[in-house]
Amino acid sequence: MLVAQALNLLYNIVDRIYIGKIPEDGTIALAGVGLCFPVITLVTAFANLFGLGGAPLCSIARGQQDEAGARKIMTNAYFMLLLTGIVLTALGIALHKPILYLLGASDATYPYAASYLTIYLLGTIFVMTSLGLNPYINSQGFARIGMLTVLLGAMANIVLDPVFIFVLDMGVRGAAVATILSQLLSAAWVLRFLTGRKTELRMNFRAFRPDFGCIRKITLLGTASFVMSFTDSLVQGVCNAMLRQFGGDLYISVMTVINSVRQIAQTPVMAISDGASPVISFNYGARAYKRVRQAIRFMTQLGFGYTLLIWGLISAFPTFFIRIFNHETELIHAAVPALHLYFFGFVMMAFQFAGQCVFKSLGRARMAIFFSIFRKVIIVVPLTLLLPHICGLGVNGVFLAEPISNCVGGLLCYVTMRLTVLLQLKQKDERETSS
Repeated sequence: MLVAQALNLLYNIVDRIYIGKIPEDGTIALAGVGLCFPVITLVTAFANLFGLGGAPLCSIARGQQDEAGARKIMTNAYFMLLLTGIVLTALGIALHKPILYLLGASDATYPYAASYLTIYLLGTIFVMTSLGLNPYINSQGFARIGMLTVLLGAMANIVLDPVFIFVLDMGVRGAAVATILSQLLSAAWVLRFLTGRKTELRMNFRAFRPDFGCIRKITLLGTASFVMSFTDSLVQGVCNAMLRQFGGDLYISVMTVINSVRQIAQTPVMAISDGASPVISFNYGARAYKRVRQAIRFMTQLGFGYTLLIWGLISAFPTFFIRIFNHETELIHAAVPALHLYFFGFVMMAFQFAGQCVFKSLGRARMAIFFSIFRKVIIVVPLTLLLPHICGLGVNGVFLAEPISNCVGGLLCYVTMRLTVLLQLKQKDERETSS
């Protein structure tokens, strides 16, 4: 899972690495692509809604030896992925201009943003298929195949990006074309496996009819992952709009770089929680409560150690991480202090990921949704809108909102999980042992 997440990281940031190196236009082009993040994240949110929403249910069904129920969950999830992909493509292309200006585009950045986004949206169904169905491969225990899904797309993107951007001189349009072609390859790989002989749950649409009861269950559990991604999209949009007001296009480029560094930093801890999720779900379905508790403890300790280490590295070598994406002196000068502010207290993210993972894996959808909304919507968005106006903080206020939310939201999520889920698991384990 860690290798798969690292490859997925390359998939997501390689465009920015190459775009930031475009001669003369690198910084402004980086800002344009950064403006597309909220929309791209929204597409990911819908993929997670039916992908990560159904995968734990699929694991629980398999733990209960209900293969037919697990197969039905996967098939209905893909039906919704396809339907949602079509709707998002049509709406996104039709409304992309007002959306981009709402998200902070200027007349200088809009051409770059529009060029990237309109092409990217044409591949929405490929994105929905590869991202939405890959969790069903992992939920069956085929983590290596799931890793290869991402590897295929990531390697294709790394190879195609410089060809389309520099050799064919297509700029940001080339980056978008390379991305959707790479997603097409990943989608084809996923479908080939899930309809082939090696899979334990073969997807088959023969005589298929949507089961709206099943879709409702998937959607309810997936709402937690959807809200997490959707609120990320909301925060990105609000941040870009405020940075445009207080700092201009340069600081949108800075935020693009910082978001990219954040993806690098949080990838391993996300892999830890994603890897723990099917283990927690399967053993909970099999009533192996002691193993569930062991998985939660191991996941939390490993995540804490990692986030503490990466926080130290980013604090000590900020310029190194910034130069991955851009070498221009003006951007580096603005990005270094912003990076220090944004990552302060990053270690608290380990507790946020652990708590959210447990709630999702055990089907506690309401708790997972609440803490997603609490950290992003109730804390980050209001602070992002308020802090820039206080004591002349300006752009620094935008970057301070994230660490405050990490400390408050992360700690509250984890403490609540310990006082509810872990306590109940311990009681169930004692009853199973005594009986």
